[in-house]
Amino acid sequence: MGFAKKAVNCVMNLLIVAATEAEIAPFIRHLQNTAYPRAKRIEVLITGVGMLATAYSLTRHLQSNTYDLIIQAGVGGSYDSNIRLGEVVFITGDQYADLGAEDHDNYLDIFEMGLLDKNTPPHTNGQLVTPLLPIHEKIALPRVNGLTVNTVSGHERTIKLRSEKYGCVVESMEGAAFHYVCLRENVPFAQVSAISNYVTPRDKSQWKMKEAIINLNNWLIDFIDHI
Repeated sequence: MGFAKKAVNCVMNLLIVAATEAEIAPFIRHLQNTAYPRAKRIEVLITGVGMLATAYSLTRHLQSNTYDLIIQAGVGGSYDSNIRLGEVVFITGDQYADLGAEDHDNYLDIFEMGLLDKNTPPHTNGQLVTPLLPIHEKIALPRVNGLTVNTVSGHERTIKLRSEKYGCVVESMEGAAFHYVCLRENVPFAQVSAISNYVTPRDKSQWKMKEAIINLNNWLIDFIDHI
């Protein structure tokens, strides 16, 4: 109900969230050098890396601030080689990759362990799904699902297990925490990621981090300028 009410308002108060300053440094420079209309308030929050830092920083920040839309912007890996390196995507659903237990050769997530029902709020069938509003129609990006990890996938067995079990496209270290907090705090949100690498056994020589950051920031600047 809260999401629906916010949907009819003009988006004026915006928060841009990132794990590291490096991921959105070009946008921060643009923000410092651009005179936006007084009615458009744009803030930046650097949370730190990982789910714990993201959950703490964002929750604490929202105790004394309100926004019409929060955007998490970052870079991530893709399980899908059909997505170009450097491409920017809109992650509309996220979930936990490694919150559970190893059972010999199997992995049981927290839902399979019976510790949490898949539809316990704010979860929907085990996922943390973005409630889509009219403002999301302005995010003209491919829509994909995300998987959030504490340890980035870099071993063939891990990659195979996670890819087959969850069928997600993008891997990050913060997405699920961001979705969880926004859903619990009832604030409209969007997670946007640029693909810096494919999820394969770790080989940074194949990564396109620079291109991903450039494309992410170009999209972010264009979106904020025209919203």
